[in-house]
Amino acid sequence: MTKHRSMKRTVNTPEEAVDGLIELYNESSDALRMAFAHYIETREPPSRDDRKEGKFCYPLLSITYRPKGAVPALSRAYGKLDAPGLFETDITHPALFRDYLVEQLTILQNQYGCEISIGRSESEIPYPYVLETASGVDVDAFPPSELARLFPTPDLAAVDDAIPNGDWLPSLAFDSNRKSLDPGHLSSDIKRPLSLFSALRTDYSLQRLRHYTGTNPADMQQFILFTNYHRYMDEFVDLALERLQQSDLYDELIAPGGVRVNKDTKDAAKLVRAAPWRRHQMPAYHLTSKGGAGISLVNIGVGPSNAKTITDHLAVLRPQCWIMIGHCGGLRQSQRLGDYVLAHAYLRYDGVLDEDLPPEIPVPPIAEIQQALFAASASVTGDSGAELKSRLRTGTVVTNDDRNWELRFTHEARKFNQSRAIAVDMESATIAANGYRFRVPYGTLLCVSDKPLHGEIKLPGAANRFYERAISEHMRIGIETMELLRKGGADVLHSRKLRSFDEPPFR
Repeated sequence: MTKHRSMKRTVNTPEEAVDGLIELYNESSDALRMAFAHYIETREPPSRDDRKEGKFCYPLLSITYRPKGAVPALSRAYGKLDAPGLFETDITHPALFRDYLVEQLTILQNQYGCEISIGRSESEIPYPYVLETASGVDVDAFPPSELARLFPTPDLAAVDDAIPNGDWLPSLAFDSNRKSLDPGHLSSDIKRPLSLFSALRTDYSLQRLRHYTGTNPADMQQFILFTNYHRYMDEFVDLALERLQQSDLYDELIAPGGVRVNKDTKDAAKLVRAAPWRRHQMPAYHLTSKGGAGISLVNIGVGPSNAKTITDHLAVLRPQCWIMIGHCGGLRQSQRLGDYVLAHAYLRYDGVLDEDLPPEIPVPPIAEIQQALFAASASVTGDSGAELKSRLRTGTVVTNDDRNWELRFTHEARKFNQSRAIAVDMESATIAANGYRFRVPYGTLLCVSDKPLHGEIKLPGAANRFYERAISEHMRIGIETMELLRKGGADVLHSRKLRSFDEPPFR
């Protein structure tokens, strides 16, 4: 390691730290972009010295904590240091994460008086991640293998979820000489993770989000709704345009393809509905508010694979919460089409997360989400007491990876009965489990659209009437839930039950 690459400097404030990170990131990405363009034009590759010196590296953020006495015992979900030591993470797009980084650093500095420093990391920025701003560069004229030989490329071996999955332990930490340290050693030489995701992992997901949703990751809001049915998108657009006119809380509605409208836009509804959402696998709409405190809706389609894919990537944005609102099959005789299911437990037959979060690990309900969903349901429907409980039932939701589970009716019905389940779908448990895994508060409110165990299915005419009546109310409940959670604030929303034993300090 050269002196230039290993050098770090101490900063006084979180704002100074983030400003420095932005400057370092811009220097590295600009240098990589210029070197790439220069090679395309002249066939002259970047020098080995440039790469050895870290000229293309991500910036590094470090916190050193050396308490004079015992570590304070604090009861909160994040912004907490459990032991002395050196906490580090490399950072990508610090300008995008500016508010989040300043918030997290401020909490830690105010509470612990820790030292903040910045520098260059050991990890290089892959060249594909900076080419979006390299206009006019003809990449197709060169074999990818040639470019990969000369420029940094995504290292998939380093793009993993070891930290959120609980695979990182203090016993796996190393000192500055790469010698393994005793698990109980509290030396400041132990390097501990500062955040859940590395810069490489974050960049990988930012690229995927752009591809799947058809929108810029920077437009994603902190309160996220998921649905599994495209009609919910139309209703969200109508309600979002209504709120733009009625409330100063929201600024814009952003649709796939970069379509943006505000309360003064002429023919706003027509422009948004003409957006090219069909080109994207999981199109997203964003009702924006200052500081990203608005509401996003993502149509994830059908199935647990989609649910895992989108939440894997959205997690790097550190949203305040995500909630599933969609259709389900009701499993109880007393349920009616259009009734609601508020999940307080999940039976995970999805299978897609079993390697990362074994199915025997419980996924607990988040009380703050449950209370907000219930309160919003009462407010929107106008029901209360026994009348509300007759329409909104709380219980276990089964998430299955096979849409045709009915073909194994006898076997499946027995398991459903043993679990006391009240509804079945293909996404909710996956979304909740990934929320648990990534420390993102989660919840589920489903609408009963059929009753497969009782032979009640929607005929074509009845289906249209059901959708017209149910979807509008359901979406209003989802939006009001998010507005209630936003009023409560992050300190109330985030739960300690999502913390692991060796939790990184950053939320």
